[in-house]
Amino acid sequence: MKKLLFIILLSPLLVNAQLSKQDSVWLPFKSMIGNWTGTSEGQPGKGTYERSYQIVLNKKFIEVKNKSTYPPSKDNPKGEVHEDRGYISYDKGRKTFVLRQFHTEGFVNQYKIESISPDKKTIVFMSESIENIPVGFRAKESYQIINDSEFVETFELAEPGKDFEMYSKAVLKKVK
Repeated sequence: MKKLLFIILLSPLLVNAQLSKQDSVWLPFKSMIGNWTGTSEGQPGKGTYERSYQIVLNKKFIEVKNKSTYPPSKDNPKGEVHEDRGYISYDKGRKTFVLRQFHTEGFVNQYKIESISPDKKTIVFMSESIENIPVGFRAKESYQIINDSEFVETFELAEPGKDFEMYSKAVLKKVK
């Protein structure tokens, strides 16, 4: 009877310990969880961003929702509204993080972590594959964490056989 009582009392501690271990997988992205707004500049022009990062599906993924709006300009007379959805997962077999993005234009980008700085302030994803774009294109997403309420995202593209060029750079601030 004492053993059964001990197990019943200990069970909540064991469950919480497991949750803590699962939660710890996401520590490199901890400061990014939440809702964000920001501004950007780059090839599409100057724009505004609305973004969210949420841990979902039994804490197995981080869901990323993004909307970028570029008003009409001289170089882009119609303006542009871009939306994408993404999921960050941890691939246990490869022991790495993977980011998959699905874009309104039909692109599907799959990235894996290239690097996370020791202080967890710089995260770089490098593309493994890009659907619906000519073969040989590469993409890179870099996040520079300024603090818990601000980060800078740089998106770069490289045409086949060429070096990366900045496509857009956004400064995002956490919505209170």
